[in-house]
Amino acid sequence: MQRGIPVSNPYLYTLVRWVAVGVGMLLLMLLTYGLLRAFRARRSTAAGYALILPWLLGLIIWQLFPILYSLYLSFTAYDVLTPPRWVGLKNYVDMFTRDTRFWPSVRLTVLYSVISVPLGVLGALGTASLLAREVRGIGFWRTLYYVPAVLPAAATALLWRWMFASRGLINSLLSPVYRLLNMEPLSWFSDERLVLPSFIIMSFWGVFGANTVILLAALKNVPKELKEAALVDGAGPWTVFSRITVPMISPALLYVTIMGVIGAMQNFTAPLFIATPSSAGTFLNVYVYQQGFTQFKMGYASAVAWFLMVLILILTAIVWKWSDAYVYYEGELRQR
Repeated sequence: MQRGIPVSNPYLYTLVRWVAVGVGMLLLMLLTYGLLRAFRARRSTAAGYALILPWLLGLIIWQLFPILYSLYLSFTAYDVLTPPRWVGLKNYVDMFTRDTRFWPSVRLTVLYSVISVPLGVLGALGTASLLAREVRGIGFWRTLYYVPAVLPAAATALLWRWMFASRGLINSLLSPVYRLLNMEPLSWFSDERLVLPSFIIMSFWGVFGANTVILLAALKNVPKELKEAALVDGAGPWTVFSRITVPMISPALLYVTIMGVIGAMQNFTAPLFIATPSSAGTFLNVYVYQQGFTQFKMGYASAVAWFLMVLILILTAIVWKWSDAYVYYEGELRQR
């Protein structure tokens, strides 16, 4: 006997596809109608809409439709080979109450984001402050710090797997410490207690360069007159940095923090390429991949993916709300 609630109409799957096509055609017709009206009103405006029409079609076909279709799949049992079968909220109930691997994945993903993002932002801020100095050869160092950001993620994951191996570079550098403490080399990705710290260390490599460049640009835009006036009034370097520099670059700090949270919550490539204990190294994005493309539970994978999206929205909203009290925009009074 099949599980779930069978649909009353055996042609529901075909009907859903035709409804999706109809909705797409309706949107296209509305868009065309809007273009015609705009063309009659102002030809220049119509020309602009015509230029972005290919992008709008791509947005509807390749993004909007898959998003809505995945929402539908999250309420079905779908194994790719057979049509989706409506099961209602069963996927969500199983996810929250029966799946023993789901909550450990949530915990790992949230902890990774909460720890790695602040450390990454603080590290990038410190590095950007050093690189903001105009000294000889500073261009070389600015380029060097950005190089990791342009390397392929898969190649970077393999590089770190080699560095964290039992006889890799990290343990070789730590060998004097191991001998001093009379201990065995650490198994970074084999020990469940070290999986999270290992991925946090790896996270600096991927986002450090991009965040440093963004914060460096913000630091270069801080008016020198403000800092010079504060120094003349007797303020120390730390006071100038904390009371003038940080508030002036706070919008950039907010941007890198939000983008860092979104990226950390979707951590995927490194955990996928690095073998870790399944109970300790499965991030939510990897779990979605495993459910969808390893076990072919596309409906369940869609439900987990939608939960991940809601979780990202919640964390982003928290950061955004927190920014009201600490982010300063030029021309506005700083809220305290």
